[in-house]
Amino acid sequence: MNIVFLSPHFPPNFYNFCVRLREQGANVFGIGDQPFEQLRDELKQCLSEYYRVDDMHNYDQLLRAVGYFTYRFGKMDRIDSQNEYWLETEARLRTDFNISGIKLDSIYKIKRKSEMKRVFENSGLNPARGKVCQSEAELRAFIEEVGFPVVAKPDIGVGAAKTYKIDNEEELQRYLKDKPPSVDYIVEEFVSGTIVTYDGLTDSGGNVVFASSLRYSKGVMEAVNEDSDIYYYTVREIENTLEQAGRLTLRAFDVRERFFHFEFFMFEDGSVIPLEVNMRPPGGFTLDMFNFANDFDAYKAWAEILVHGKTSQEALRPYFVIYVGRKDHIPYSMRHQEVLEEFNSLMVYQDRMNDAFSRAIGNHGYVLRHQELDPLVEAADRIMARY
Repeated sequence: MNIVFLSPHFPPNFYNFCVRLREQGANVFGIGDQPFEQLRDELKQCLSEYYRVDDMHNYDQLLRAVGYFTYRFGKMDRIDSQNEYWLETEARLRTDFNISGIKLDSIYKIKRKSEMKRVFENSGLNPARGKVCQSEAELRAFIEEVGFPVVAKPDIGVGAAKTYKIDNEEELQRYLKDKPPSVDYIVEEFVSGTIVTYDGLTDSGGNVVFASSLRYSKGVMEAVNEDSDIYYYTVREIENTLEQAGRLTLRAFDVRERFFHFEFFMFEDGSVIPLEVNMRPPGGFTLDMFNFANDFDAYKAWAEILVHGKTSQEALRPYFVIYVGRKDHIPYSMRHQEVLEEFNSLMVYQDRMNDAFSRAIGNHGYVLRHQELDPLVEAADRIMARY
């Protein structure tokens, strides 16, 4: 089996996908802008061939790279990056080389938040009201309909970057002045429910291989806009209402052989409404959190599904796992070494976070696990306590 992996060196932990694919017998072909000699040894050793391009945004260079692999080694069976940033590029390459997976004729449904809403509505789910407002008049008409506050975010965008919460006329004027003029923004009614996720992996038939759910100390949008810190954790039990909505969403978007990261609003009565879908694993150290929560290997699960159509990995969720992010500019009462010493029995991983993710989830991350949630939340509060 021939598999192309785009930008295999980034995010840093994603080299594991290539290693696991090779362990399952696949030929793995990497395309990236990093010099080969600068790749980590494990990645260099598992790649059948590596094609360096000057610019990953230059489609002609990517086209030549896949064409070269095809000429040398035969038809490519899959192409992926597990990175939302490259979803449209992957779809274009799959279309041009007739490779199985999401192609250009369906990419719009998972890239544009406005199109996601249509899929939700057609599937019987009830998303928050929203509209792509092309003019100030359209925007004011929508706000007149739903009232303040509203949230404005790029119709196509990754994460919570350049997202606005608009509470009043003054903030509306600031948004109109500040927002990039060339970017389509979708404006949504503000929903006061708690944001939760439904995450996991599907096989080639669209069946759920494993599922998880994240709970946050605050919204990622708030952490970015306030430049503040955040923690989030995996749960051991997923509410039936969330499980049902998540599986309905999987069917609506026909998710196959993919990780997924769906966001929902959850209310005190357990009801949920969909927010958005992401056809990739959650960011940061979350894939590794899945591994710690289940004592299994999510990277291997995906590789086995691609190569063999099934996986030996089983997710029983014996642990809660929490990620605690700290930012360099915040004066914490505990020093890093004190954190390591005091929570040594709980901590399973800690490292610096790549700068691309630091504004959302911190410059340094600590991952802790326990069979009970309370010790983890207490530890998080201590780790994030300030002078």
